[in-house]
Amino acid sequence: MIDLARELGVQSFTYRHFGDNAEVIEKLRESGASNIELCGKHADFGDESKFDDVIALYKDNGIGIVSIGVQGFADDEAKERKYFEFVKRAGAKAMSCNFGVDKTPDSFRTAEKLADEYDVNLAIHNHGGHHWLGSCQMLRHVFKTTSPRIGLCLDTAWALDSGEDPVKMVSEFGERLYGLHIKDFVFDRAGKPEDVVVGTGSLDLAGLVEACREVDFNGYAVLEYEGDVESPVPAVRKCVEAVRAVC
Repeated sequence: MIDLARELGVQSFTYRHFGDNAEVIEKLRESGASNIELCGKHADFGDESKFDDVIALYKDNGIGIVSIGVQGFADDEAKERKYFEFVKRAGAKAMSCNFGVDKTPDSFRTAEKLADEYDVNLAIHNHGGHHWLGSCQMLRHVFKTTSPRIGLCLDTAWALDSGEDPVKMVSEFGERLYGLHIKDFVFDRAGKPEDVVVGTGSLDLAGLVEACREVDFNGYAVLEYEGDVESPVPAVRKCVEAVRAVC
């Protein structure tokens, strides 16, 4: 299993209020983490001329880019090849992704081809009860019809939104679990979610870490916190501390 206490990262969308990567690096350090999953807010994955500068900035500051995403896949090989090129140059082994239902199964075949070519795994982000890939039932079907190159980036909060148990999902999908978005929600009476510090809401954080240990999880793990947009660092720091406390 990866050393969660040491290798824990943050999804850069957490710092979406800060458009400059130097600011993001500063906020990441203040949060107590040293890895990042970059989203499109902080890197243009369509412009290869900018890849090396972005990657070098993070590397020179001791920050590991463990993934990018969430990237949309729609059977567009030329566009999607650039995603893989960025990941490969960054030294990452996976990226979080989504597949448009109207483009499957062709989008799966194109993605599998590129994943083999670049030796990079794809991790489907389960984005809640409204999302076609949000349920375990659909994920089971997809994994039966795709190669092991396509697996899961388990977003724990959105799993809860779908009525799923993220701890059980780790156990069930362990062999295809390539990434974690560690995130927690509380829900109001209407079912509307609100981000909270991980382990203080509906997520069994200790159970999640134990399940990861049991399946020998070796993917990437990042926190995602979408609250306190202009000042996320205090809450993210508490999230980092909460994860390390149960490791």
